[in-house]
Amino acid sequence: MPAPLSTSNANAYPRFDTQQLTPRTPHSRAGRAEEAYTAAELEQIDFDDDDYNSVVQQQNAPLLASSASDSFPSVGYRSRGDDYEERIAATATAKRRTVTEQILARLPLALYSSVAAVLLVLVFVSLREPEALKKYVGASSNSSTAASPSQSPSLSTPHMHTDHLPEGVALISYENYTKFPLDPIEYRSECIKLTPALMKPHPFWFSHEPKDVPHVDEQPGYQPPTGQPPICNRTITYQLDGWAGLLTDIALISQFAALAREREATFFVDDRYWNRGKWTDHFEPIHTGPEPGCRPPPPEEYVACPRTARHWIVNSRTARYHLGHAFSENYEDPYGHDLNRLKPIYNAAQKSFEAIIKPSSQSATLIKWAREEMQDMVTKHYQARSFKGQSQEYEFRSMGYIGVHIRRGDQSRTWKVYGQQYVPVSDYVDGVVGAWSRLDLELSKDDKPVTPVAYIASDDPAVMKEFSSSFDSHRVFSLSTSKRKELRELASPGAYVQNDFMNIDEKTRVTATRGMVVDFALVSGAWANTGDLIPDATVCGISSVVCKFAVVAMGWQRAFGEVDDMGYMDKKNNRWVEVDNRGRIVPAWEPFQAP
Repeated sequence: MPAPLSTSNANAYPRFDTQQLTPRTPHSRAGRAEEAYTAAELEQIDFDDDDYNSVVQQQNAPLLASSASDSFPSVGYRSRGDDYEERIAATATAKRRTVTEQILARLPLALYSSVAAVLLVLVFVSLREPEALKKYVGASSNSSTAASPSQSPSLSTPHMHTDHLPEGVALISYENYTKFPLDPIEYRSECIKLTPALMKPHPFWFSHEPKDVPHVDEQPGYQPPTGQPPICNRTITYQLDGWAGLLTDIALISQFAALAREREATFFVDDRYWNRGKWTDHFEPIHTGPEPGCRPPPPEEYVACPRTARHWIVNSRTARYHLGHAFSENYEDPYGHDLNRLKPIYNAAQKSFEAIIKPSSQSATLIKWAREEMQDMVTKHYQARSFKGQSQEYEFRSMGYIGVHIRRGDQSRTWKVYGQQYVPVSDYVDGVVGAWSRLDLELSKDDKPVTPVAYIASDDPAVMKEFSSSFDSHRVFSLSTSKRKELRELASPGAYVQNDFMNIDEKTRVTATRGMVVDFALVSGAWANTGDLIPDATVCGISSVVCKFAVVAMGWQRAFGEVDDMGYMDKKNNRWVEVDNRGRIVPAWEPFQAP
């Protein structure tokens, strides 16, 4: 019986256990058995690139290479040919060229990486030491070109070399700066340095570690200059810069002036960085507080953070560090509901607005002219005739008008609606008609229906045309339709975009600011004297600060009607008509917060 066949070949071919099968061809490396390498050949062959001792290398290379391929071996004497030496030299040259090409290919990447590293260092330096960066690159500080207000010291005031501080107060170092006051962005950088990432609840005027800069009048041996009033004991200064809208600045001034009253600090407005002209181009100068005759401190003594510093300066860039949660928690009515919870903040801002923000003589004249034209239009459309005896006598009773503000440009609506960046113009038209009817303004003295007259203010001329055509162009008045050239020149030439506004010439910015002052007066009734014509209602969108602050100018009861104990607006008698959120967010109005 024949022996069974074995199913295992483990021992059948012991000599192949550690060997690889390589077919012998005339050009295989095994063919080198026919002759050995010479010493010169050994030096020319790159064993690192062509190592066949490795099993992996053997399996990666094709067993039978084409004679046309680069890997086709040609070292055997049968295939050398007469040009063997030249081909060896050409191969070496090609390899060197390949290395050079690889270096050149990677050179741009190395260059870009180096530039990125330098830029990263510059960004870090600009955040930590902005003045040092300006010095290194040879750039001039904005401070050197900004105009100084008459009530403030010169920008070139040198930094003091004194360091005496009251006991328990830590030093804030401004040694990296050479021009004072700092610009708004630099003050923001200082607030970033001193504001912890996580703020614990605390009273608004509490400071965990009191910090301040040295004050010249606190130094040993200080003598006040002859003939000059003393430096104010405590000040709060609002710094205008132009990186926020006019009404944003006015709202912030109203808030911080209220804090100055509470703090018994003298309040100033600093316009040296403002790009809308001088504050006095549009409003009366502001210098209010318990020390009317005192003078502002040297500009190097202004401190943006913490707010407990003796001379606190604030602007639209740093306001967010002060009008946040701590402000609301400390100044809202904790027992009030809805709108009533916000009334203390409202009252404080309104008191400041009425007391210190007053139009300059030029602004007052422009407002007066606009109100007179508005009065003429109202009288023309709302005259009501009455008869006395045999003679025909006319008695005219003036009705009011509806103020409308429509914001476009870079301010989209708050209540997001798919496909709508802005509140449709038709919603404003409906707001005017609805308020006119709800407030019983649609009937004249002899009970005849009348169509409302509207004053419209907008940053976009196209929107004003659309509103006029949707409403009644003969019953719509605006700066652009005024009979006076002085008023027509104030109309907005295009939709307001903050970044674009920064790049136009100063004369145009000043003119646009004057137009906004007049528009706000006519839309809200601000700065009206007894007997002046004011709007019966104001229609606007909450995304605009003009709309938010119009409530302050209108007055609490006129804007909201009789607010009940639960803080709900009187929807029968309210004259502030908001067409964006429409009361879908509670509360319907909030005190102005920092941008």
